[in-house]
Amino acid sequence: MEQTATATSKIPHVLQQAEDAILADWLQELATFGGRADSLIKSADLKAECVQFMQLLRPAMNSGDRDPTSPTWGAVRDFLSDVSRSRGTRGFTPSQTASFVFALKPALLKRLLAVHAKDTDGLYLDVSILNRVLDALGLYTTEVHQKAREDMINRQQQELLELSTPVVKLWDGILALPLIGTLDSSRTQVVMESLLQRIVETGAPVAIIDITGVPTVDTLVAQHLLKTITAARLMGADCIISGMRPQIAQTVVHLGVELGNVVTKASLSDAFALALRRLGMTIRREGKAKPSNANHGPDGHVEASHGGDE
Repeated sequence: MEQTATATSKIPHVLQQAEDAILADWLQELATFGGRADSLIKSADLKAECVQFMQLLRPAMNSGDRDPTSPTWGAVRDFLSDVSRSRGTRGFTPSQTASFVFALKPALLKRLLAVHAKDTDGLYLDVSILNRVLDALGLYTTEVHQKAREDMINRQQQELLELSTPVVKLWDGILALPLIGTLDSSRTQVVMESLLQRIVETGAPVAIIDITGVPTVDTLVAQHLLKTITAARLMGADCIISGMRPQIAQTVVHLGVELGNVVTKASLSDAFALALRRLGMTIRREGKAKPSNANHGPDGHVEASHGGDE
C-alpha cells in the first residue's frame, strides 16, 4: 500500500512546478502566523531559509520515504535543527519556531487542491502524507528549540556560578574564597574546582573560606564546606573559615555539626592575620617615633614581615 501511495503522490511535482508561488504564499502565511518578527529576523534571511528548506524537502518527498525520523530525512532534520537553535538564541518562542514548518501547509494544500481537481482519493492521500510529515517536522523543531534554550540557560547558570566564586590571592601563599548566597551541591562542585585549581596554580599553603555572605548554615551547607576543606587539604593547603557570626555559630552548635579541627574566625581580617602567622609573618604599622624600625609596604604604611615579633 505504501508503494502505491508513493507512486501517486503529487507533492514532489507540486514542490517543483509551483515553487515560486508556494514560497510567496508561505512567506505571507508566516507574516500572519506569528513566525516572523522584524526585530528578530530579517526578511531576506527568512526567505533564504524557506528556499533552502524547500530544496531539501523536495528530494526527501520524492524518495518515497514518509518517515521524517529515517536517515533519508537527515539533511532536512539537520537544517531544521540549525534553524531552531538560531531562533532559540534570537528569542523566538517555541510556537513561532514551529510555525516555520506549519505555515507551509496552507500553501501546499492550495496547490494540491488545484492539481487533484476531482481526484478525491489522491487528494486524501496527499493531505494525509503532508500532515504526517509536516506535523512531525514541526514538533521536531520545538524539541530542538527547547533543548537549545535549556542548554543556554544551563550554560548561563554555570557562568554565573563561576563568576560568583572568585578565588582571590590576598598575599603570597594566602588565598581567599568569599562565598555569597546559598551553597548547594552544584555550586559546591564549582567552588571546590575553583579553589583547587588556584591552589595548583599558586602553590598556596593557606586558603581562607569567608562565609560572611552566606545567609544561613545548615547541616548540608556545613557538609559542603567540609568536603571543600578536605579536598584542599589533600592538595596540601590548610583552610580557615572566616565570617563565623554568632547566629551561625549557634546554629552549628544546635545542629550538632562537627567541624573537627577546622579553624574558624569571626572576620576575614582575623583569618588573614592568622594565615600570616602560620607563614611566619606579622603585620606592623608604621610608627611615628621609630620609623626606621618599620617595614614599609607598597603603600608606605603596612607590610608583612618574616619573624615572630608581633
